[in-house]
Amino acid sequence: MALGKRKTKQQELFIASNQIPKTPAHPFYSKLNQVFDECGFDAYVEELCSPFYKDFGRPGIAPGVYFRMIFIGYFEGLSSQRGIAWRCHDSLCLREFLGISLTEKTPVHASMTIIRQRLSDEVFHKVFLFVLEQLKAKKLLKGKTLGVDATTLEANAAMRSIVRKGTGEDWKEYLRELAKEEGIENPSDEDIQRIDRGRKGKKVSNKEWQSKTDPDSRITKMKDGRTHLAYKAEHSVDLETEAIVSCHVTHADQGDTTTGPESLILAEANLQLIESERTVEEAVMDKGYHSNALLERLTQWGIRTYIPEKKQKNRKWVDKPESYEHAFRGNRRRVRSDKGKRLSRKRSELVERTFAHVCETGAGRRTWLQRLENVTKIHTLKCAAFNLGLLMRKVFGLAKPRNWEASLATALAAAFFMFFGEWMAQGAVKMAPAVLLLISSILLCGLMKSKRDEIRIIRFFQIGTY
Repeated sequence: MALGKRKTKQQELFIASNQIPKTPAHPFYSKLNQVFDECGFDAYVEELCSPFYKDFGRPGIAPGVYFRMIFIGYFEGLSSQRGIAWRCHDSLCLREFLGISLTEKTPVHASMTIIRQRLSDEVFHKVFLFVLEQLKAKKLLKGKTLGVDATTLEANAAMRSIVRKGTGEDWKEYLRELAKEEGIENPSDEDIQRIDRGRKGKKVSNKEWQSKTDPDSRITKMKDGRTHLAYKAEHSVDLETEAIVSCHVTHADQGDTTTGPESLILAEANLQLIESERTVEEAVMDKGYHSNALLERLTQWGIRTYIPEKKQKNRKWVDKPESYEHAFRGNRRRVRSDKGKRLSRKRSELVERTFAHVCETGAGRRTWLQRLENVTKIHTLKCAAFNLGLLMRKVFGLAKPRNWEASLATALAAAFFMFFGEWMAQGAVKMAPAVLLLISSILLCGLMKSKRDEIRIIRFFQIGTY
């Protein structure tokens, strides 16, 4: 066989449609489009967005296409709009999902920005509620027991861009003033670094400093210990079905005891808007939400709380209302019960899982947008995409596109065990289960692409036939 060589070819002027190679559609996106067609997603979002457009002029991008592109960013793990636009332009499968033919141009990232700025945050919230209604229709939403927790989202701003609120001077100018107060007339950069390194009581407070590029971001400590400008995202998750009932993005310097009731109010409002039969009855949180005022407030709302208390030597109730002590004692009794311990473990698993999907694999940990309104819009759609992924997995058994190979490996493992389990039951083969497990693992090594795939198979073996 001769060596093939790559040569420049002249492109054909006309290509017949039957000559274009057909690529098999992705099962996940094909089924998701069927779900959208059945529930009338495109007609709903077009009617929802029509007040923000004129009745004449050049037709813009269909709202259904825009929201699908944001969902693709979650499913494919793309954080920026440029990456989403490039991926949609490059993939024939995603073109079919968007309903864009080969002769049409896909939307560019600038068009996505214009649409996001044009639409109000209420539109994004209603899209989230529309997806929540589909979960309710498939009996994947209960809304009785909610787990609440928060995480930080890294803002699109650097610490070096902070300025003082009163004077507007940046960090270097602030240090130059300190050097002049010490008697240095023309301080150099080395003098500034020496003064900054040696001075005591050096702190950066949100009361004195803010970002010049993103004033809505706040200085906070991230999960990995770094000090960065960030936002705070809080999820209320249905602990019976794993669905995100509400998502709330606030300033990062707000405490959990302040944002916790707001998230529960938003979750209750969402359940009422979709005409859910159940209302919130139980709230499970971590110890960061524990305060007497919050416990008393939720008790007045008729919500049973499961919030571990913070360590404190002596509690005095002399100068506090009687309702505070009543709410505190009831919460302590419920937390120490078997049900309270079980709900606490479930909250740690399910709520943290939503953060792992939305922020890590969904590429939502680092925000490439500025201002609280823009960050809220995109994070709300990512939470809606999480609920769509939950719907596809629980109802149709389809994992996200990035986890498709892992799901295939698990399915093959299940088929392998069912086949040989029946064979062994009939006595055709006498083989120890341990040897069978070893053979299965060897056969599936070629399908495991990551540590997560390996964990999926191991968990199946633990609860499988043997």
